[in-house]
Amino acid sequence: MMEYNEEPEEEQDEQPELYEHYRFVADPGQQPLRVDKFLVNRIMNASRSKIQAAAQAGNILVDEKSAKSNQKVKAGQTVTVVMEYPRRSVDLIAQDIPLDIVYEDDHLLVIDKPAGMVVHPGYGNFEGTLVNALVYHYKNLPMFNGDDSRPGLVHRIDKDTSGLLVIAKNDVAKYHLASQFFHKTSYRRYLALVWGTFEEEEGTIDAHIGRSLKDRKVMSVFPEGEFGKDAVTHYKVVERLGYVTLVECRLETGRTHQIRAHMKYIKHPLFNDAQYGGDQILKGTTFTKYKQYVENCFKICPRQALHARSLGFVHPVTNEYMQFDSELPEDMTQLLDKWRNYIENRDI
Repeated sequence: MMEYNEEPEEEQDEQPELYEHYRFVADPGQQPLRVDKFLVNRIMNASRSKIQAAAQAGNILVDEKSAKSNQKVKAGQTVTVVMEYPRRSVDLIAQDIPLDIVYEDDHLLVIDKPAGMVVHPGYGNFEGTLVNALVYHYKNLPMFNGDDSRPGLVHRIDKDTSGLLVIAKNDVAKYHLASQFFHKTSYRRYLALVWGTFEEEEGTIDAHIGRSLKDRKVMSVFPEGEFGKDAVTHYKVVERLGYVTLVECRLETGRTHQIRAHMKYIKHPLFNDAQYGGDQILKGTTFTKYKQYVENCFKICPRQALHARSLGFVHPVTNEYMQFDSELPEDMTQLLDKWRNYIENRDI
């Protein structure tokens, strides 16, 4: 991503044109942080050594001025990564994929995304995504015919998380909806089945989240706050089911894998969450019969047991508050019924 030529080029009369590849604005209240640490938490698959090399080559700017890798980024400052070539664009493929539309008007739509669907194209997933479906179904709208690789998106949920998403259909709606998510005024509730029991009925997890320094595909919690971004998750117990618990999570922020990483951090990984260790038998007995029972549960719900249940926001044009709720999908419903049955007839 940040490769540069080590061999000096011949002198030219004019500076080469630079193209912006990434732009980030430091959050309000952020403590001063080295620019290489700042970027490594925001650009997937970018190692610190590559970022340092890019800074040495003059490709990292802080408030439009070249920055060394150890320069401190302060709250409100803008960090950009520029290159001498345009950012590679992804040609969006229009695909006739059905959408479960909960609500729609001229400005937005709310969809209920099934587990297994990727929201937008990316490495390894250039087809079959929600965006591919949107480009097909709304090909007559300017929003879905431009250069934006994520048209209409103002937030997203993970591939194997089911539930509600709001999609903008024009620039005005996108701006107003995105602003609500940025300023934490949107309403989002998730249902998650997690391992273990809770002594308390409710609680709050307030700990920074950033990309793992060991595995860039997962997120880690950084309690001290030097790495990552601030993240706040409020949770409360909905139903106690023996060795697992159904909890409702309310997001105050919207970081990547926030609920999954936060729940692992407090030692309650989501049930069958392979990336965060929930696909192992973490609580229960040592009996073979119990092991078989849990493995059958994994087969019933072959993904992390997480559902975006409720979504609320102010309509960008009418200023009316709107809230939508989604029923649990069949796999999670069957999973909960199986655990309820286990509790009632526990003999293992």
